[in-house]
Amino acid sequence: MVRAVAVVLVAGFGLAGCDTLGGLLGTSAADNNKEPEYVERPVDLIYGDAWKKIRDGDWVGAAKQFDEVERQHPYSVWARRAMLMSAYCYYHANHYTEAISAADQYIALHPGSREVSYAFYLKAVSLYEQIVDVGRDQSNTEGALTALQDVVQRFPDSEYARDATLKIDLTLDHLAGKEMAVGRYYLNKGDYVGAINRFRSVVEQYQRTTQISEALERLTEAYYALGVYNEAKTAAAVLGANYPGSPWYKDAYDLLQGHHMKPEIDQGSWMSRIFG
Repeated sequence: MVRAVAVVLVAGFGLAGCDTLGGLLGTSAADNNKEPEYVERPVDLIYGDAWKKIRDGDWVGAAKQFDEVERQHPYSVWARRAMLMSAYCYYHANHYTEAISAADQYIALHPGSREVSYAFYLKAVSLYEQIVDVGRDQSNTEGALTALQDVVQRFPDSEYARDATLKIDLTLDHLAGKEMAVGRYYLNKGDYVGAINRFRSVVEQYQRTTQISEALERLTEAYYALGVYNEAKTAAAVLGANYPGSPWYKDAYDLLQGHHMKPEIDQGSWMSRIFG
């Protein structure tokens, strides 16, 4: 999606001597971390150098050349466009911190431009691609969720909103998975109250994720272990009503049946209020 959008973006960027975007989608190359020597040059020459580096697959080098446009010609129309191209090149090089910084700078300086929606989207996917496994800190995941929601809310009719919406669902599922992992840890350690708090947060906050059926089954387990049988039966009943074919429902049903109980809704339960 990001690469396809870049085709549209740079279509209007064509200075004399600039190539088409065919080279933009080439293979990656080694990073060039050396800062370009400051030599004042016309903007078309800087752009030409940037595109040459893109053709060579030197994405970081290209980004630094686009940065030079903003540094040497800060009030030109090309400075605005170069800022966005710099963000894109850093993104393509997996230099996400620099990509986010360039996108943020663009958003701050040009909030009313036609391309600002792409800057928001580029920031969001740069955060999204840094999401780590559920066993690690999820601050990037939370940041990605906020940025993706920003894209959808600010630009609901844009071409980026659909992709952002799909990524929001995956991000929510990831956050729910983190809660489930911690809840299972507490459950295995016999900390049933701690486990219930985690599984409850999944039920309350992440109902549309794939984690919800397991969360209800784990609530059945934890509440039963505490002797809070009405809540255990309610969790199983809600699970059966919403996910009757789920293997998690079978586990919850078998647990209760094995102790001469059956799934049954308690209208006073917090789960009854959520699921009606």
